[in-house]
This record gives sequence, structure tokens and C-alpha cells, in this order.
Amino acid sequence: MPLYFWRIDDDKGRTHELEHSAIKCMRGILYCYMRQADKVQQFKQDPKPSECLHSVFSAHTGDEVFSHEEYSHLQINAVSLFLLYLVEMISSGLQVIYNTDEVSFIQNLVFCVERAYRVPDFGVWERGSKYNNGSPELHSSSVGLAKAALEAINGFNLFGKQGCSWSVIFVDFDAHNRNRQTLCSLLPRESRSHNTDAALLPCLSYPAFALDDEVLFSQTLDKIIRKLKGKYGFKRFLRDGYRTALEDKTRRYYKPAEIKLFDGIECEFPLFFIFMIIDGVFRGNPAQVKEYQDLLDPLLQHTCEGCPVVPKYYYVPADFVELEKKNPGSQKRFPSNSGCDGKFFLWGQAVYIIAKLLADKLISPKDIDPIGRYVAPEDQRNVSMRFSNQGPLENDLVVHVALIAESQRLQVFLNTYGIQTQTPQQVEPIQIWAQKELVKAYFHLGVNDKLGLSGRPDRPIGCLGTSKIYRILGKTVVCYSIIFDLSDFYMSQDVMMLIDDIKNALQFIKQYWKMHGRPLFVVLIREDNIRGSRFNPILDMLAAFRKGIVGGVKVHVDRVQTLISGAVVEQLDFLRITETEEAPVFKRLEELDLPKHSKVKRQSSTPNASELEQQPDVNINDWKSKSTYEILQKFNDCNCLASQALLSSILLKREGPNFITKDGTVAEHIERIYRRAGSKKLWSVVRFAASLLGKLVDSLAPSITNVLVQGKQVTLGAFGQEEEVISNPLSPGVIKKIIYEKCHLQDEREAVVQQELVIHIGWIISNSPELFSGMLKIRIGWIIHAMKYELKIRAGDMPAKDLYQMSPSEVKQLLLDILQPQQQGRGWLNRRQIDGSLNRAPAGFYDRVWQILERTPNGLIVAGKFLPQQPTLSDMTMYEMNFSLLVEDMLQNIDQPEYRQIIVELLMVISVILERNPELEFQDKVDLDKVVQEAFHDFQKDHGLPKGSEKQDDMTAFYNTHPTGKKGTCSYLSKAVITLLLEGEMKPSNDDPCTIS
Repeated sequence: MPLYFWRIDDDKGRTHELEHSAIKCMRGILYCYMRQADKVQQFKQDPKPSECLHSVFSAHTGDEVFSHEEYSHLQINAVSLFLLYLVEMISSGLQVIYNTDEVSFIQNLVFCVERAYRVPDFGVWERGSKYNNGSPELHSSSVGLAKAALEAINGFNLFGKQGCSWSVIFVDFDAHNRNRQTLCSLLPRESRSHNTDAALLPCLSYPAFALDDEVLFSQTLDKIIRKLKGKYGFKRFLRDGYRTALEDKTRRYYKPAEIKLFDGIECEFPLFFIFMIIDGVFRGNPAQVKEYQDLLDPLLQHTCEGCPVVPKYYYVPADFVELEKKNPGSQKRFPSNSGCDGKFFLWGQAVYIIAKLLADKLISPKDIDPIGRYVAPEDQRNVSMRFSNQGPLENDLVVHVALIAESQRLQVFLNTYGIQTQTPQQVEPIQIWAQKELVKAYFHLGVNDKLGLSGRPDRPIGCLGTSKIYRILGKTVVCYSIIFDLSDFYMSQDVMMLIDDIKNALQFIKQYWKMHGRPLFVVLIREDNIRGSRFNPILDMLAAFRKGIVGGVKVHVDRVQTLISGAVVEQLDFLRITETEEAPVFKRLEELDLPKHSKVKRQSSTPNASELEQQPDVNINDWKSKSTYEILQKFNDCNCLASQALLSSILLKREGPNFITKDGTVAEHIERIYRRAGSKKLWSVVRFAASLLGKLVDSLAPSITNVLVQGKQVTLGAFGQEEEVISNPLSPGVIKKIIYEKCHLQDEREAVVQQELVIHIGWIISNSPELFSGMLKIRIGWIIHAMKYELKIRAGDMPAKDLYQMSPSEVKQLLLDILQPQQQGRGWLNRRQIDGSLNRAPAGFYDRVWQILERTPNGLIVAGKFLPQQPTLSDMTMYEMNFSLLVEDMLQNIDQPEYRQIIVELLMVISVILERNPELEFQDKVDLDKVVQEAFHDFQKDHGLPKGSEKQDDMTAFYNTHPTGKKGTCSYLSKAVITLLLEGEMKPSNDDPCTIS
């Protein structure tokens, strides 16, 4: 409004008044937020619903109105919208932020919003799950608004044109990118229970414009319009009971299956017609503007003075509910009482005024979007932002690489092979830091003692953040990635893993780098990297750097001093040290002080240890009953590391880690075994010792989060044992507890191998999500079972290779092999074993189970797990993620992978039969195990297996049979299904072709 009045000659002071009304509103929200600074401090450390900012305050006092028990306050979208509009308003010339306390507080809000990709909240409608049962979910609309806010506020000066260096806001580039990836993986869904939602409109269009993928935008918008559009507005989401005649307004939460009552009578909101008008103006689509204006105009109410009023919603009165359900769209809906008694639906009224001003060309899109959130597709390549939301700036990015040797001796040695490197001294005055030192520097960002706010939480800096140059306290700093950090976990002892990590990091940077300027990737070469058999693979990789292509990524290697000119420079000006303050101490990479021309100790090449060396020469059961003295004697007498590890495990369980022997404690003994076994590449012994010591790999929690944001669940636990399902991000401590409780039961080594797989899967699913298509649950124990089975297949008649004796890089390659589609030349038993272990389902599988359930009044049962028709069909909808997870839960008890695949095939067969025979339905509960048994008995008859045979229950031949064809498994399954169907009564059909008259 002030923008409009500013354009007319005689505004009668309204411009000034309206501008300051907007400022007063924003500062009022800020005032309420800042009074809860303690909640912001707690939430950024541990994002729990009970620690978040409130979303409802008293308009008169700014006080809290409801407790966390009374109201669903956690709404990341609301905080994100506040940040986004703060930037928009300051960019238009308004002064909203007045002092450094407020700057610090806003920076801390950014820390909270950065984690939106991993924090389930209650969303725009303050209800979380569609079932309105008090459970939060990860919402696309919240993640999208967070992404837009982070893009808008990164590098922004909150004091506007009068600002200085310390009023600038910083955003973690990697956190922004995770939100971007998460949004793209969640869409076109809104959440697990919301297949689509009108809340996505302000996320995809005005004001956030959060999505840069035009295809995904169209797909999501089409779904919203197709599913939710009505004559009186858009439904918020399907089966939304809000303000319907059947909703019990005395209860905060719904009962199970209650949402079925609201099917077809959901309230319709004209507000979303207004959003479509604004979207049409921004996108230059006058036809869309006119279409929704024509739909909106009849819905507007008017005050006594004739001013248009936007009703909050239109509802079906109680008397018309049954008629509306029988014939959707047939009944007249009535407006809510917005506008009566001076009560307005402020959101709708405000957006209506904006739409009216835009449509009448009294203001332009640039006026309400001064920071240019919306960029037309044809102009996207010309956008100049700190980082753009509009996709890659260059399709063929060249990554700048600096090769750093940790000593002059190593530099001289590499030079003999034609590899040019620099040492830390040679790049001076530029300093080289580990990413953890950069994390320490960021601890000072946003600190405010007055408000009780600490700085940035202790979160690692990712590959994108370490590819920038930093100016810190007058120093120029480059950082090396976390993959070069010295780790206590044994995976770092496998040089092939390091090489793989470098290639993955380069691929990741190429795919997600969005800034103007080249990324600078520092490769740190340590003396330990070139010892023994590690040298040749490292040399090959360094030669690839010199040629300019590494893992399909173009690279340019040069001196750090040369590369700085094309890099992105980040000024960390928040580190302001006064004369009375002590400057923080940062540890830079120091050059190893070794004689320049001394010989590099390369040791002799150490191949992977033989299987015999990895086997203990003692039997653990023989020694469990022996005395501690005898065990210690044997420990000192034997030289076999595998035997020492086994004996140590007995001592550890019996005496504890701090039991003292003549050479130190038991824990110290195991640590020495761990180190020595690592240098000898005794991987089985290394894993056993690592598990005894309770080792935890770095980045375990982020890797699990990578899987979860792709819409998957993770289960930890050994194959055939109880598993723990993870559906929301957890802290490293909680994950460690789960792993060492669930995976330690049969084989100690399982606990660390599962950690390896989580790390590998986290990387693979980020870079190649298509390898996990059809897999809703990533069951780590079952994947290990698939890998062991693959080794058996490869061995043929020979003894299979032991998975635990393989190097971490070999384990990763085996994982990649089994994730590939199964080879055609393999037997069906093998293929079912692998696919069943991976929990892979065919396309459309879960939708087909829904269709089966519609025709199965008494539900389905398999392996003792029951899936009832009701309340399942009442509570859920066909395409929602939660139903798919419920089907996976039904299959969870099946203990044989190949049998699981037969059950999946059976369900597909049932679906096809029911689809082709609409007159049939099951009368009783369908026991899938019995159906498979019937099919198997028919199979046995056809294959002449005598009834008294010892192997009567051995289904191996059945599992190894081709699914299709005359004698395929599907023909036997189909026969058993039809027999079961024909036992019940047929439903009469009007167009039954068998009816004569």
C-alpha cells in the first residue's frame, strides 16, 4: 500500500503512516521472539518441539498465550517467512533492525532455520500429520520457505545502506544445499501423510519462489490443482476436517480413522485463488489471472460500506453433508463469518489487496519482490546472487585444485614422479586450516551475552564451505575438506576409500556449486598415504589431476597463490577483537619438520592379508571357562593378532576395560591390536577390535539424515534379529547406542560393518538416488545378508569370501554391485534372494496393495502380521507415504528374503486378478502364507515330488522357477488366488456379461 500511495501526488501522509505500520508489525514480532531468546539457544543445539519459539503471542502484551502442551508451536515456515520479509522490507528502503543485539538474534534464527531439512514440524496448518494426532512431519512447504529465506538473507546487511561489516548475516552454504536437495526429494509430496497440500502454493510461488526446477514445479502445481481445486477455493488438503460440520470442536486431536468422515466435505479456501492470481501476474500469464479473478469475484462478501471482504473458507452445512458426499460438488457452500462484527481473515484480506494492486497495475512485481526472488526462466542464467536458487550457473564447472604435501621431503619425492605440489610454508602468508578450525572461528558468529546466545553450533563445514577462501583477522585462509581429517576409525586406513571420497567430493562440488567464482579444492597428501601398496593408487589419482579429469570432473591444478584470484572470498568480519580482548588461537597446518633429502619410508608393499592370517588359532569356547591368569599367559605367548583379539574380548567382558595387566589396561591392549592389525590390513581383526572399543565413525548421523530426506527409512540390527526403525534424524550418541545394542548379539564385527554401510549408502543415495528406487526401507542388516549371499554366488562351489575380511573399499564396491539391477543370466533363486534382501518392490506395488485392501473386508495377514481394511482405508489415502510404510511393516516379520519376493509377486498377481474381475472380492481374511503353500503344493504335484519326501517343505526349486510362462510361479499363485476367490460369493453387477435376462 505505501508503494501505491508513494506514486500518487497527494498521499495525505499515508505513505509514511503505512510504512511505519509495517515496520511496527515486524518489530512487534521481533520483540516477541527476542523475549524467547533462551528457547532459540536451546533449539539450535537440540531442535525439539518443546524448545522452539512460540508461534502465538498476545497482541496486547507480547506474552506467551499457550504452552507447548496446549499448542503446536514448532512452525519453521513462520520463522522463515519472517526472515524472508525482513530482507524484502529492508531492501525496499525501510529500517527495521536497529542495533547489534537484534543482528545477533537474527543470526541465531538463521542457525535454527538452517536445520529445517532435518526437523519435523507442525507446518502451516499447525497440525503436523494429516491425522491430527499431535505428531510432527517433515514438510516440503517448511523446507522450501527455509531454503528461500536462507538464499535471501545470506550476505545481507540488516542495517541496509547504512550498514557496516558486522551487521551482515552469514549462512552455511552446505546447510542451504541440504535444504535444496531435501525439497527436491520431498516434492511433489507435502509430507509423508499429505500427498499434496495448498500450503505449497506460497512456497512454490509468491512470496518464496523456492523451486528452480521448472518440471518439478509444473508437476507439483498440477497435482495441487487436480486434487484440491473446487468452486469455492482450494481445499487445504484431502480429508481436512478443519471447521467442517462434522468436526468435534471440543477436542484438539482426532480419533483414529476419524478423518474418513471429512472425505468430500473439506472446507474450500478462496485465499488460494488469490495466490494463483498473484502467480499469474509474476509469470506474465493474463489468462490465469482472469480465470481466477472470475472464480474469486462471486465469492467475495462486502461490508456495509461496500468494501470487498475475503471469507476465510466456505463450508458444507450439517444438513447438506450426506447429499454432498453422495454427489460431490452438488451442494451450495456457505461462507465463514469473516467480515462480520469487524472480524477479518487478515491473511486473506492482505493477500487480496496485494493481488488487486498487481492486477490493476498500480504496483509491479518488482515493488513487492525487490530482492528478485522470482526470475523468469529465460533470465535465469544472468542472475547474480551470493548463491542462486536458479540451478547451475555453468553446466561444465571446472574445479580448481591445490595439491599440498605435508613435508618438503614428500614434495621432493613426488616431484620425481612429475607431481608438482606445494608445502604449507610455500603458500605463506596464506594459511591452510582443517575445517574444524573454521568451525571454531564460526563459534564467534552471533554471540550475545546479554541475550544468553552462544555462537554457531558445533557443526562440521561441508565440501562446499571448504571450497571458499576466508579472510579472518587479517589472515587469508584456505581449508581442506573433512575427508582429509585424521580419523580414529579404521576406514581412513584404506587409501582406496580416500581416493573414492576425493572423487565423490569433486562430483558433489560440480553438481551443487552455485556461486560466481571457482571452487578451490585443497588435496592434502600425507606421508602415510604413500606407504606400501597405497602408493600406486595415489600416484594414479595425482596423475589424473595433472591430466585435468578426475572421476569425470574437469579440474585445473595450480599454485594456491594463482588460484585465489578466481575463488570466492568470504570475509569473516564478525571476529572483531578489541584491545582488551584476547584473540582466539587457531591451529594452522604445520609443515612436518623432516630432512628435505632424506628418503621417504615407503615400506614394502603389503597386500591384503591372507584368510589364514585373519583366523585365530584359539577356540573362544575353550577359553571362556579358563582363569584370567591362564588367558593372560596365553595372550603373552601367542603372536597371532586374531587370537589376541579374541582373548582380549573374554577379558573385557569378564574384568572390564580398566583391568590392569603388566603391559597396561585391557582397553590399551585392544587399542594396540587395533593399530597393528590396521597396518597389516587384517581387516577382520581390525573390525573386531574396533567393535570391542565401541568405535564410532565420523558423519554417521548426517549419513542417516541423507537417507531419511530421500523419503526412506533406515533400520539398524542384524539379519534375523530385532531391528530398530529410524524415521527421524538422531544424534550420534543415540545411533551408537542402537548399533551396539542391536548389532552386537551374533558377531561383534557387525556393529562396525553396519556403520561402514551407513556411510557408503549416505554418499551413494545423495549422488545416485536411482539405485535405491523401489526400496522404501533401507534395512542395513538385510543388505549385509545380500552382500554375503552375493559372495556365495560368486564363489560357486568354492568357499565364499568372508565379508569381514574385505577392505572397506571392497565392501563399498560390493554394495554398489548388488544395488545394480540383477543380471539376466542368474537363476531366479539368486535374483529373489538379492532383491528380497534389499526389500525392493516393483513400480506401483503399494498402490496395488491399496486396491487389494479395498476388496478384502477382513484384511491381509502374512507371517503373523495383520493389515486390516479398517481403519487403514479410513485413516489414509492411496498415494500417501504412510500407507506404503504400513505395507512394509506388514512384510517386516518375513525372515527369508526369497520368500518375501514371492509374497510381493503374489500381491501383484492378486491385484491383476481383481482388476480384471471387478465382480469378485475376498470374503474372509486373506492369509498370504496359505495361498503360497497352496501354490507350492500344486507345483510339487506337477514336478512329481512324492508326498513322503524328506524335502517336502524345501521350496528351493519353487524359488528358482521363472515367474511367467506356463509353469512359472505366477501361474501357480494365480490358480491358488482364484480358488480362494471362488470360495466366496460374487457381487452382482449390472453389466454382468453372463446375465441372460
